[in-house]
Amino acid sequence: MTRSTLVESVFHRQTLVVAIALIVLSVLAWLALLAGAGTGMSAVAMSGWWLPLSLPAGESWPWTPYYWLIAFVMWAVMMVAMMLPSAAPMVLLYAKVVRHADKQAGTAAAPLAAAAFASGYLTLWILFSVLAVALQFALERAGLMTIMMSSGSAILSGALLIAAGAYQLTPLKSACLRHCRSPAALLADRWRPGIGGAWRMGLGHGAFCVGCCAPIMLLLFVGGVMNLVWIAGLSIFVALEKLAPFGAQLTKALAVVLLVAGGALIITA
Repeated sequence: MTRSTLVESVFHRQTLVVAIALIVLSVLAWLALLAGAGTGMSAVAMSGWWLPLSLPAGESWPWTPYYWLIAFVMWAVMMVAMMLPSAAPMVLLYAKVVRHADKQAGTAAAPLAAAAFASGYLTLWILFSVLAVALQFALERAGLMTIMMSSGSAILSGALLIAAGAYQLTPLKSACLRHCRSPAALLADRWRPGIGGAWRMGLGHGAFCVGCCAPIMLLLFVGGVMNLVWIAGLSIFVALEKLAPFGAQLTKALAVVLLVAGGALIITA
Protein backbone atom coordinates (compact mmCIF):
# COMPACT_ATOMS: atom_id res chain seq x y z
CA MET A 1 0.00 0.00 0.00
CA THR A 2 1.40 3.40 -0.96
CA ARG A 3 1.72 6.17 1.62
CA SER A 4 -1.06 8.25 -0.03
CA THR A 5 -3.42 5.26 -0.05
CA LEU A 6 -2.68 4.60 3.61
CA VAL A 7 -3.43 8.22 4.50
CA GLU A 8 -6.72 8.10 2.57
CA SER A 9 -7.66 4.92 4.44
CA VAL A 10 -6.95 6.51 7.83
CA PHE A 11 -9.07 9.59 7.09
CA HIS A 12 -11.90 7.48 5.67
CA ARG A 13 -11.92 5.45 8.88
CA GLN A 14 -12.15 8.65 10.92
CA THR A 15 -15.49 9.47 9.33
CA LEU A 16 -16.65 5.91 9.90
CA VAL A 17 -15.66 6.14 13.58
CA VAL A 18 -17.69 9.34 13.99
CA ALA A 19 -20.74 7.81 12.28
CA ILE A 20 -20.57 4.64 14.39
CA ALA A 21 -20.19 6.67 17.59
CA LEU A 22 -23.30 8.72 16.75
CA ILE A 23 -25.31 5.59 15.98
CA VAL A 24 -24.18 3.83 19.17
CA LEU A 25 -24.96 6.84 21.37
CA SER A 26 -28.42 7.25 19.80
CA VAL A 27 -29.21 3.54 20.18
CA LEU A 28 -28.07 3.52 23.81
CA ALA A 29 -30.28 6.53 24.55
CA TRP A 30 -33.31 4.82 23.01
CA LEU A 31 -32.58 1.59 24.88
CA ALA A 32 -32.38 3.58 28.10
CA LEU A 33 -35.81 5.07 27.33
CA LEU A 34 -37.25 1.62 26.70
CA ALA A 35 -35.86 0.55 30.08
CA GLY A 36 -37.57 3.48 31.81
CA ALA A 37 -34.62 5.92 31.88
CA GLY A 38 -33.96 5.20 35.53
CA THR A 39 -37.51 5.93 36.72
CA GLY A 40 -38.31 2.30 37.48
CA MET A 41 -41.49 2.61 35.40
CA SER A 42 -42.37 0.80 32.21
CA ALA A 43 -42.20 3.20 29.28
CA VAL A 44 -44.16 0.71 27.20
CA ALA A 45 -47.01 0.66 29.73
CA MET A 46 -47.06 4.47 29.74
CA SER A 47 -47.31 4.71 25.96
CA GLY A 48 -50.35 5.13 23.72
CA TRP A 49 -51.76 7.16 20.85
CA TRP A 50 -54.44 8.83 22.94
CA LEU A 51 -54.35 12.01 25.01
CA PRO A 52 -54.27 10.70 28.60
CA LEU A 53 -56.68 13.34 29.97
CA SER A 54 -58.95 10.81 31.60
CA LEU A 55 -56.39 10.04 34.30
CA PRO A 56 -56.86 11.86 37.61
CA ALA A 57 -54.69 14.93 38.05
CA GLY A 58 -53.27 16.23 41.27
CA GLU A 59 -51.18 13.19 42.26
CA SER A 60 -47.43 13.57 42.42
CA TRP A 61 -44.27 11.66 43.13
CA PRO A 62 -42.36 12.83 46.22
CA TRP A 63 -39.75 15.31 44.95
CA THR A 64 -36.77 14.20 46.96
CA PRO A 65 -33.23 15.15 45.80
CA TYR A 66 -32.92 11.64 44.36
CA TYR A 67 -36.14 12.07 42.36
CA TRP A 68 -34.93 15.44 41.04
CA LEU A 69 -31.82 13.64 39.78
CA ILE A 70 -33.86 10.82 38.23
CA ALA A 71 -36.18 13.32 36.51
CA PHE A 72 -33.19 15.21 35.11
CA VAL A 73 -31.57 12.02 33.82
CA MET A 74 -34.88 11.00 32.23
CA TRP A 75 -35.20 14.32 30.37
CA ALA A 76 -31.53 14.38 29.38
CA VAL A 77 -31.70 10.86 27.95
CA MET A 78 -34.87 11.80 26.06
CA MET A 79 -33.23 14.85 24.53
CA VAL A 80 -30.22 12.81 23.38
CA ALA A 81 -32.49 10.13 21.90
CA MET A 82 -34.74 12.65 20.16
CA MET A 83 -32.29 15.29 18.96
CA LEU A 84 -28.98 13.56 18.20
CA PRO A 85 -30.25 11.62 15.14
CA SER A 86 -31.44 14.83 13.44
CA ALA A 87 -28.14 16.55 14.32
CA ALA A 88 -26.00 13.65 13.05
CA PRO A 89 -25.74 14.96 9.43
CA MET A 90 -24.42 18.28 10.76
CA VAL A 91 -21.86 16.51 12.96
CA LEU A 92 -20.74 14.33 10.05
CA LEU A 93 -20.44 17.35 7.76
CA TYR A 94 -18.32 19.10 10.39
CA ALA A 95 -16.16 15.98 10.74
CA LYS A 96 -15.71 15.87 6.96
CA VAL A 97 -14.53 19.50 6.88
CA VAL A 98 -12.11 18.88 9.76
CA ARG A 99 -10.93 15.68 8.08
CA HIS A 100 -10.10 17.67 4.95
CA ALA A 101 -8.15 20.18 7.06
CA ASP A 102 -6.38 17.33 8.84
CA LYS A 103 -5.43 15.81 5.52
CA GLN A 104 -3.79 19.07 4.46
CA ALA A 105 -1.96 19.41 7.78
CA GLY A 106 -1.10 15.73 8.24
CA THR A 107 -2.96 15.48 11.55
CA ALA A 108 -5.84 13.28 12.72
CA ALA A 109 -8.07 15.35 15.02
CA ALA A 110 -11.41 14.87 13.24
CA PRO A 111 -12.98 12.32 15.66
CA LEU A 112 -12.01 14.38 18.73
CA ALA A 113 -13.22 17.63 17.14
CA ALA A 114 -16.49 15.98 16.11
CA ALA A 115 -16.96 14.71 19.67
CA ALA A 116 -16.38 18.24 20.99
CA PHE A 117 -18.88 19.65 18.48
CA ALA A 118 -21.52 17.06 19.44
CA SER A 119 -20.95 17.63 23.16
CA GLY A 120 -21.36 21.38 22.69
CA TYR A 121 -24.61 20.73 20.83
CA LEU A 122 -25.94 18.40 23.53
CA THR A 123 -24.95 20.84 26.30
CA LEU A 124 -27.79 23.13 25.25
CA TRP A 125 -30.30 20.29 25.37
CA ILE A 126 -28.98 19.25 28.79
CA LEU A 127 -29.67 22.81 29.99
CA PHE A 128 -33.14 22.58 28.42
CA SER A 129 -33.65 19.38 30.45
CA VAL A 130 -33.02 21.33 33.65
CA LEU A 131 -35.75 23.81 32.71
CA ALA A 132 -38.09 20.98 31.71
CA VAL A 133 -37.66 19.30 35.10
CA ALA A 134 -38.41 22.60 36.86
CA LEU A 135 -41.56 23.01 34.74
CA GLN A 136 -42.62 19.44 35.49
CA PHE A 137 -42.19 20.11 39.21
CA ALA A 138 -44.27 23.31 38.98
CA LEU A 139 -47.07 21.61 37.03
CA GLU A 140 -47.21 18.70 39.46
CA ARG A 141 -47.31 21.01 42.46
CA ALA A 142 -50.13 22.95 40.79
CA GLY A 143 -52.11 19.72 40.45
CA LEU A 144 -52.02 19.78 36.64
CA MET A 145 -50.06 16.56 36.02
CA THR A 146 -51.11 12.95 36.39
CA ILE A 147 -49.14 10.18 38.06
CA MET A 148 -48.21 9.06 34.50
CA MET A 149 -46.41 12.38 33.93
CA SER A 150 -48.92 13.80 31.47
CA SER A 151 -51.24 16.78 31.55
CA GLY A 152 -54.39 16.14 33.52
CA SER A 153 -56.05 19.32 32.27
CA ALA A 154 -57.64 19.77 28.87
CA ILE A 155 -57.15 23.53 29.25
CA LEU A 156 -53.40 23.09 29.86
CA SER A 157 -53.06 20.62 26.98
CA GLY A 158 -54.96 22.92 24.65
CA ALA A 159 -52.88 25.92 25.70
CA LEU A 160 -49.62 24.02 25.09
CA LEU A 161 -50.83 22.88 21.67
CA ILE A 162 -51.85 26.41 20.69
CA ALA A 163 -48.60 27.91 22.00
CA ALA A 164 -46.52 25.39 20.04
CA GLY A 165 -48.61 25.93 16.91
CA ALA A 166 -48.39 29.71 17.14
CA TYR A 167 -44.62 29.53 17.65
CA GLN A 168 -44.31 27.55 14.41
CA LEU A 169 -45.44 30.70 12.57
CA THR A 170 -43.09 33.19 14.25
CA PRO A 171 -40.03 34.82 12.62
CA LEU A 172 -37.82 33.36 15.38
CA LYS A 173 -38.90 29.84 14.47
CA SER A 174 -38.25 30.54 10.78
CA ALA A 175 -34.79 31.94 11.50
CA CYS A 176 -33.77 29.02 13.71
CA LEU A 177 -35.15 26.44 11.29
CA ARG A 178 -33.37 28.13 8.37
CA HIS A 179 -30.10 27.80 10.27
CA CYS A 180 -30.75 24.13 11.09
CA ARG A 181 -31.55 23.41 7.44
CA SER A 182 -28.37 25.16 6.20
CA PRO A 183 -25.50 23.56 8.12
CA ALA A 184 -22.90 24.68 5.57
CA ALA A 185 -23.69 28.31 6.45
CA LEU A 186 -22.70 27.65 10.07
CA LEU A 187 -19.37 26.18 9.00
CA ALA A 188 -18.72 29.07 6.64
CA ASP A 189 -19.82 31.94 8.88
CA ARG A 190 -19.02 30.70 12.38
CA TRP A 191 -15.89 28.60 11.96
CA ARG A 192 -13.68 28.30 15.03
CA PRO A 193 -10.40 26.34 14.95
CA GLY A 194 -9.32 23.77 17.51
CA ILE A 195 -11.17 21.55 19.96
CA GLY A 196 -12.42 24.53 21.97
CA GLY A 197 -13.65 26.13 18.77
CA ALA A 198 -15.46 22.89 17.88
CA TRP A 199 -17.25 22.93 21.23
CA ARG A 200 -18.28 26.57 20.80
CA MET A 201 -19.57 25.87 17.29
CA GLY A 202 -21.60 22.96 18.61
CA LEU A 203 -22.93 25.20 21.36
CA GLY A 204 -24.01 27.77 18.77
CA HIS A 205 -25.69 25.14 16.63
CA GLY A 206 -27.43 23.78 19.72
CA ALA A 207 -28.75 27.24 20.58
CA PHE A 208 -30.41 27.53 17.18
CA CYS A 209 -31.75 23.99 17.52
CA VAL A 210 -33.27 24.69 20.94
CA GLY A 211 -34.81 27.85 19.51
CA CYS A 212 -36.27 25.79 16.71
CA CYS A 213 -37.60 22.79 18.64
CA ALA A 214 -38.04 23.60 22.35
CA PRO A 215 -41.79 24.42 22.09
CA ILE A 216 -42.33 21.14 20.25
CA MET A 217 -40.52 19.26 23.04
CA LEU A 218 -42.95 20.76 25.58
CA LEU A 219 -45.73 18.80 23.86
CA LEU A 220 -44.38 15.81 25.77
CA PHE A 221 -46.34 17.21 28.71
CA VAL A 222 -49.49 16.79 26.61
CA GLY A 223 -49.02 13.19 25.50
CA GLY A 224 -46.92 11.99 28.43
CA VAL A 225 -43.27 12.62 29.22
CA MET A 226 -42.45 8.91 28.94
CA ASN A 227 -44.95 8.11 26.17
CA LEU A 228 -42.83 6.35 23.55
CA VAL A 229 -45.39 7.00 20.82
CA TRP A 230 -45.21 10.75 21.37
CA ILE A 231 -41.42 10.65 21.78
CA ALA A 232 -40.99 8.76 18.49
CA GLY A 233 -43.56 10.91 16.68
CA LEU A 234 -41.97 14.19 17.74
CA SER A 235 -38.50 12.84 16.91
CA ILE A 236 -39.61 11.92 13.38
CA PHE A 237 -41.24 15.32 12.90
CA VAL A 238 -38.10 17.17 14.05
CA ALA A 239 -35.94 15.11 11.69
CA LEU A 240 -38.25 15.73 8.73
CA GLU A 241 -38.54 19.41 9.53
CA LYS A 242 -34.75 19.81 9.51
CA LEU A 243 -33.70 17.38 6.80
CA ALA A 244 -36.56 16.81 4.34
CA PRO A 245 -36.94 19.03 1.24
CA PHE A 246 -40.50 19.83 2.33
CA GLY A 247 -39.49 20.66 5.91
CA ALA A 248 -40.53 24.31 5.76
CA GLN A 249 -43.98 23.38 4.45
CA LEU A 250 -44.29 20.71 7.14
CA THR A 251 -43.70 23.38 9.78
CA LYS A 252 -46.69 25.39 8.59
CA ALA A 253 -48.89 22.30 8.26
CA LEU A 254 -48.14 21.24 11.83
CA ALA A 255 -48.93 24.76 13.03
CA VAL A 256 -52.44 24.48 11.62
CA VAL A 257 -52.96 21.04 13.16
CA LEU A 258 -51.75 22.16 16.58
CA LEU A 259 -53.85 25.33 16.57
CA VAL A 260 -57.01 23.46 15.57
CA ALA A 261 -56.40 20.62 18.06
CA GLY A 262 -55.62 23.03 20.89
CA GLY A 263 -58.70 25.11 20.18
CA ALA A 264 -60.90 22.03 20.04
CA LEU A 265 -59.58 20.79 23.39
CA ILE A 266 -60.26 24.09 25.10
CA ILE A 267 -63.74 24.51 23.58
CA THR A 268 -64.80 21.00 24.60
CA ALA A 269 -63.19 21.12 28.05
